[in-house]
Amino acid sequence: MWKELSEPFGYPRPLTDRTLLGDKHLHSKKRNIPKAKDISGTLKRLWNYLSQRKTRIIMVLAMVFISSTLTLLGPYMIGVAIDTFIESPVDRTWVYFLIALGVVYLLHSTTLWLQNIWMIKIAQETVFRMRVDLFQHLHRLSIPFFGKRQQGELMSRLTNDIDNVSSTLNSSVIQIFSSVLTLVGTVVIMLSLSPLLTLLTFIVVPLMVLGMRAITRRTGPLFREQQRNLGELNGFIEETLSGQRIIKSFSQEQRVMNQLRVHNEKIRQSGFWSQSISGFIPKLMNTLNNLSFALIAGVGGILVIRGEISIGVIIIFIEYARQFTRPLNDLANQWNTMLSAIAGAERVFEILDEEEETNDETNSTTLEQVKGDVQFTNVSFAYDQGNETLKNVSFSAQQGEMIALVGPTGAGKTSLIQLLARFYDPNHGEITIDGHDISTIRRESLRSHMAFVLQDSFLFEGTIRDNIRYGKLTASDNEVVEAAKLANAHYFIERMDGGYDKILMPEGAGISQGQKQLISIARAILADPSILVLDEATSSIDTVTEIKIQEGLHRLMEGRTSFVIAHRLNTIRKADQILVLKNGRLIEWGTHETLIETGGFYKSLNI
Repeated sequence: MWKELSEPFGYPRPLTDRTLLGDKHLHSKKRNIPKAKDISGTLKRLWNYLSQRKTRIIMVLAMVFISSTLTLLGPYMIGVAIDTFIESPVDRTWVYFLIALGVVYLLHSTTLWLQNIWMIKIAQETVFRMRVDLFQHLHRLSIPFFGKRQQGELMSRLTNDIDNVSSTLNSSVIQIFSSVLTLVGTVVIMLSLSPLLTLLTFIVVPLMVLGMRAITRRTGPLFREQQRNLGELNGFIEETLSGQRIIKSFSQEQRVMNQLRVHNEKIRQSGFWSQSISGFIPKLMNTLNNLSFALIAGVGGILVIRGEISIGVIIIFIEYARQFTRPLNDLANQWNTMLSAIAGAERVFEILDEEEETNDETNSTTLEQVKGDVQFTNVSFAYDQGNETLKNVSFSAQQGEMIALVGPTGAGKTSLIQLLARFYDPNHGEITIDGHDISTIRRESLRSHMAFVLQDSFLFEGTIRDNIRYGKLTASDNEVVEAAKLANAHYFIERMDGGYDKILMPEGAGISQGQKQLISIARAILADPSILVLDEATSSIDTVTEIKIQEGLHRLMEGRTSFVIAHRLNTIRKADQILVLKNGRLIEWGTHETLIETGGFYKSLNI
């Protein structure tokens, strides 16, 4: 019996993960830190999302303006109250100032609460829209895109990167506007009170700017690297959890743990340096703040002795000096947070910028009915340039014929099916269905007339009934049961707890591979397609069960054009045509008896 490991239904993902180099990568001295990308462009695209809620944003900004004004008013009232008390302790005017001060701080807290609540709502609605857009866009991308990406890495963009944007919008946007308003207001009031003390306060500004610039220049690339490393780790973990059976079968647990250490080390390094370097900002600000306070206290004391200013003015200035440096400190910290969010947003927009599969279908036609006449004419195809998978393949299949595809692993059997379904388009040649070039047919329309039963069955989380009904969402319960009976799945389903309403775990975990395959066959039967594709559909089913479902499958294939990739004789020998592929070329074709009599490559396969 000829056995083969059939090609997976999807172009194999290239192993681009550098961690496969082994543990020696841990000791690599060269760090690959990506350069900063278009920050202003990313911010503009984020604003396109935020601008959809302009009214609420204006309300938030109004609250920020009020709270910033009240923040500036508080220290001034404290200074006036102190001067009033010093001038006339008996006069109770200073008491009214303190009461007014309490009202100011109460209103300040109220405005802060309102702006935070409103901004959180804006942020959640914004990232909700971003996540929906990204998820919808992913479903409009082509199969080749997913063949070259790790699932976990894509999941990281849907979760971690968007959550990073969410947390930043929740706090940073308000903080930035508040800091700018507070900074401007503080400078105006300080200049009106004492230009000399204001000048002393400004002395530390150049030092702050230079320090922040030096720090943020290094943290931007590090935050991008941290996000990228996190995506790679998610991809690795997802892949590892999905492949547990293979890992344990080949006793590769230690190798997997070594690879995890590589990913962990990369995150530890990027996280350590990004957080450590950005952590210098508050330390730098505190040092410069203390220097500013010392200058104000020393020079201000001299001015008080000279009678040029009052003690209250010094108190006001110390408070305003703190408010002057605090916005600078907040802006510096929020800038680092913004850089991290921008890095996440860029990764989201990078996927949104990928060309959709449907972009070339503007003028495509829709097929209402399909007979199933298929024609391949001089079709050539290559996943990578210079390495053709199919070479000048030509054949025709008439309505109702069963076409078997045989050949060694890598011969191009599954690639041929993928071209038929327009998961890929040929580099040369033409494929027609009922005389229509499939490149002129909308992919959705084309695939609606096809059904697939693949070697690796995939089931969604949900009931067995819903998984079968996935082939035809409008099907009744009776139609679902009839399809299961034809696939010989009804009997084992009935014996399960819950029957058709049994909840399956993600990817069908908890039932056997053979049972998953039978459910997939029932799903294809329910779809009632014009063209049926069976890619090693019975590979996970024992011989006895296979014999039982052959009758149902043949009833399903009756009147429909069927393409079958299989290695079992009882499936192949009944085909109307057997296409023998080798190294991407169609070298033989005919019935089983004809090919055996010819004594060519087909006979040597020892089927």
